[in-house]
Amino acid sequence: MRYIVHDKKYNFKYAFDTETGAYIRTGILDENGRDTGVDPFMGSYPHLIDVGIMGHCIHGKTGLCSKAGIGCYQSGLFVEEPNMTVENFRSIAEQSKGRCNQLALGGRGDPDQHEHFEEILQICRKNNLVPNFTTSGYGMTPEIAQLCKRYCGAVAVSWYRSEYTLKAIEMLLDSGVKTNIHYVLGRNSIDEAIHRLNENDFPAGINAVIFLLHKPAGQGTVDNMLAVSDPRVEEFFSQIDARHPFKVGMDSCNVPGAIRFCKSILPESLDTCEGGRYSCYIGADMIMVPCSFDQKKRYEVSLKEMTIEEAWNSEPFERFRDTMRKACPECEKRELCLGGCPLMPEIVFCDSDKRGR
Repeated sequence: MRYIVHDKKYNFKYAFDTETGAYIRTGILDENGRDTGVDPFMGSYPHLIDVGIMGHCIHGKTGLCSKAGIGCYQSGLFVEEPNMTVENFRSIAEQSKGRCNQLALGGRGDPDQHEHFEEILQICRKNNLVPNFTTSGYGMTPEIAQLCKRYCGAVAVSWYRSEYTLKAIEMLLDSGVKTNIHYVLGRNSIDEAIHRLNENDFPAGINAVIFLLHKPAGQGTVDNMLAVSDPRVEEFFSQIDARHPFKVGMDSCNVPGAIRFCKSILPESLDTCEGGRYSCYIGADMIMVPCSFDQKKRYEVSLKEMTIEEAWNSEPFERFRDTMRKACPECEKRELCLGGCPLMPEIVFCDSDKRGR
């Protein structure tokens, strides 16, 4: 199914294909309906919602993340809260029908281990929303993989460097699921990333490897944070520039690095931080924030007291957006970057003397 939506509040159009995941939006339209080429700063409703259906991690006590060298940014090892109820999830889906494109299922554990996982996927499709999710793969089964084939747009397996990682990828590929690898990029993993990209050393048949920048949130430490001055960062982005038998992508937190170091990427293909502009996070407790990395909930709004649209237009969200609106006014690349991460400026791959002025 394909649909086109006219965002009348900010005067642009966006289109989404629920089968392929193709998504495009125009620039701001002029009085004759022509594209001005100026990117709209935000939408009147999030186009993607990260829904934390998992309030706790059933594998948390086994320490899967830490054993893989990954610090769970949601502190799943320590936090024990109830998973999101089906009723609350249905409310999110019904409010978002026809306005939002995708629901990225997540939270403090593997979404495929939610006690009502199949029903949640069915609710998504009933409301013309494409569900996607990331899993460690530890609890993946052929039956779950078949559910993914039936309902999901894509599934990402976290690169945990274990036998169960490869088995999960194999099960998903065997079921015909578009399968990605999510690779957390930090000081402890960048050498491996460079080597594997140079050797094209990822499982055959995957759709893409997506690199997610390590952040000092939750159990993520400052010590593992990469700096723009680290020569390996430039070497890594040279590999992003190279051709590979699989797609290579990155989260928006990496965009300042791509702007700085990549020579082959079209600037039009880059989309900087979408938090509070085109995406948001809703936790199992129905607290909505502009970005899932706002673990201190500096910009929280409770959906027990208002709708998603009201939360989207609330004062905390506007405060979050103002950081990007005012960032780096003298920089000629600000429209591509908007100053990078509003939550953790220390992770931004930029050392320009115009930054923050």
